[in-house]
Amino acid sequence: MTTQTIARPAALALGPSGHADPFTRDRLPPPDQWPEITATDYPEWLNAAVELTDRMVERGHGDRTALIGNGRSRTYKELTDWSNRLAHALVEDYGVRPGHRVLIRSANNPAMVACWLAATKAGAVVVNTMPMLRPAELTRIVDKAEIALALCDTRLMEDMVACAKDSHFLTTVVGFDGTANHDAELDRAALQKPVRFDPPPVGRDDVALLAFTSGTTGEPKATMHFHRDLLAIADGYAREVLGVTPDDVFVGSPPLAFTFGLGGLAIFPLRFGAAAALLEQATPPNMIDIIQQHRATVCFTAPTAYRVMLKAMAEGADLSSLRAAVSAGETLPGPVYEEWIARTGKPILDGIGATEMLHIFVTNRFDDHRAGSTGRPVGGYEARIVDDQMNELPRGEIGRLAVRGPTGCRYMDDPRQTNYVQDGWNITGDSFVQDEEGRFHFAARSDDMIVSSGYNIAGPEVEAALLSHAAVLECAVIGREDEERGQIVEAHVVLAEGAQGDPLLAKLLQDHVKSVIAPTSIPAAWSSARRSPRPPPARSSASA
Repeated sequence: MTTQTIARPAALALGPSGHADPFTRDRLPPPDQWPEITATDYPEWLNAAVELTDRMVERGHGDRTALIGNGRSRTYKELTDWSNRLAHALVEDYGVRPGHRVLIRSANNPAMVACWLAATKAGAVVVNTMPMLRPAELTRIVDKAEIALALCDTRLMEDMVACAKDSHFLTTVVGFDGTANHDAELDRAALQKPVRFDPPPVGRDDVALLAFTSGTTGEPKATMHFHRDLLAIADGYAREVLGVTPDDVFVGSPPLAFTFGLGGLAIFPLRFGAAAALLEQATPPNMIDIIQQHRATVCFTAPTAYRVMLKAMAEGADLSSLRAAVSAGETLPGPVYEEWIARTGKPILDGIGATEMLHIFVTNRFDDHRAGSTGRPVGGYEARIVDDQMNELPRGEIGRLAVRGPTGCRYMDDPRQTNYVQDGWNITGDSFVQDEEGRFHFAARSDDMIVSSGYNIAGPEVEAALLSHAAVLECAVIGREDEERGQIVEAHVVLAEGAQGDPLLAKLLQDHVKSVIAPTSIPAAWSSARRSPRPPPARSSASA
């Protein structure tokens, strides 16, 4: 992929569309509400799923392993044939036409990837959803995107059928077998179909994916991503930062329903002839097992899992095959980063992405990384720190993170577009600071900054200071309302074995924080426990 200079959206005309149903193109934001987009040189007619499968076979990767999951491996040729048969079934038996929206409900398994590829090949706009969503949440998504067809792992049908009863649009729910048996309605319909599929033409600027940023409360937001966007994140981050090769084996915990997971566990490996080992239950112990079993080389997960991996390595687990450990979704504590380097000799690559941006756009690199730093922009992206009036702030000042590049926010038919995109920049909702060397450092979600007696305090910074004390195993820092100071810093601490949660320890921790960061950030209220609470909410907008 090559890029050109950033152009104002009005000058960046959309290419031709192959969608028979213009629903999504008709609901793109007005041109003057678009972020500035870096133009890419993909051909006008482009199907991302074909590029990830059929083209890979043509390039000689047919016999290489593409997907591992549920007890078996599948080559690129097998995945191509499988997704082509499914595409035939979707078009011929279920009437899918380019531009139709198709929902997929499944845990992370090869069948979900095959269904996503098949629907994309057929020109559909795919909406991937997580197993944990309940009928009311599914119904909000279905009705907003006017989805008539849902493909669902048969083990998860109950809530999907309940959604169909309540929805104004969902008329057909088709089951597929997410296990290795492939004995469900969709599988049987595809069984006798040809392994070659001639995809209908779709444009590089046709919407291929609707990714919902929320489906639990309020009105969900649907972000719209083109076929070229799906390839751009691989040709940018995966190529430039990770240096993916066909010898890589990917593993990770994020759901494929999140863009962070779809990129890291499907698009990235398939773009470069690598393999992905998928886990339906991606607990840290399960990931440790699969890394050892398949000698995985690239891992996508959150800091909590890396803590468990460090403990496992100390107890004898062999994770030496990992050459790249990618962290996003929450703040990477400095102690975890330092211990990982000490034990492996390699950095954890902390980064930030967003559903609106599709994947990671600022990151550390193998040869350019620092504790507490999120790094520098991925090639093709620009980032800056701005105030509420979009003025760029001096280095060292905390402000809003603004970014632009080859991907950007396009909410589907949503007035909140103007909140996220301002003056052509994507405003991610994160507070950052840029140091004198140009690296970006996460402070907090913009709505999570603690303001105490007029001081802006970043909760993650206090958490990192606490975690560097031997008595603290885990912690979460929040702002608590206070009549005199507006807010005070409140720390919830999980104690390490042998530590006593008494006033003396509270004083010791306060003194420790004071020795590490500004005295204004010292926690004024405490709670402690010996068992781990529910994980703190994510403090980064990565999907991914």
